[in-house]
Amino acid sequence: MHTGMLKASAADLDPRGALNSGRGVCMMSTSWRDKQHPNLINFMATFLAANSYRLNFLSVSPDFIFNNGGTSVAFVFETNWDSEKEPAVFSRVNTLKRQFKHLYVVVVLPTGEQIESFNQSYFKYGMVLGCPTFVPVCDPEMGFEKIVKIAHARGVCKQQDIITTMRNERAQAVQCMDAFLRVLTSIPGIDSHDANALAQAIGSIEAIAKASKEFILENTDLSTEKAQRIFRFFRDPQYYLSPKIN
Repeated sequence: MHTGMLKASAADLDPRGALNSGRGVCMMSTSWRDKQHPNLINFMATFLAANSYRLNFLSVSPDFIFNNGGTSVAFVFETNWDSEKEPAVFSRVNTLKRQFKHLYVVVVLPTGEQIESFNQSYFKYGMVLGCPTFVPVCDPEMGFEKIVKIAHARGVCKQQDIITTMRNERAQAVQCMDAFLRVLTSIPGIDSHDANALAQAIGSIEAIAKASKEFILENTDLSTEKAQRIFRFFRDPQYYLSPKIN
């Protein structure tokens, strides 16, 4: 039984119950569509709408391309396995896997005879396990549900990777800023306010180290005494190596 909706956690849902991270675009090949029964196309359109995907019909090389969560996933969808067409199918798969980083092949195999035929063909044409991934299913509706779930999962993984990268970059930025403040506030008489003013007006430690006393005075609200201390700190080893009275 096909429910027509992907299973989602509460975090994936907006107040109307639609999948937030599942939203994307499904591009269906017009040539593939024209070979299918209208009832199957209607099922797919309904299933996509229920899961917040926009459906476009285009002339594309794979049967489907999903753009979801910042990543593209391509699919070959064989709804009626025929051993007589196997050379064309595997030739096409070999071509597409060189064009698409994420490619899946979904094959409808409702009978034992078709399963046996497919297994023989898979090894006959030298397919490598997982390159691309083949997904056998019992019927076309189940196959399309698998396609949407795979595309959705790929999109979620991509979003999680982006969030993780942003968090790591933010943590590194905070660490860099902490180190920046520690260096500048180690100069006698320079506090956090002064350090932040220098960061905003001049920038990096390297830039501050090269700045003249006059440049510091012109671009910050620091006093002449503080500007002189900063200038000496980066140029006079005897100054920054001498003991400081706290």
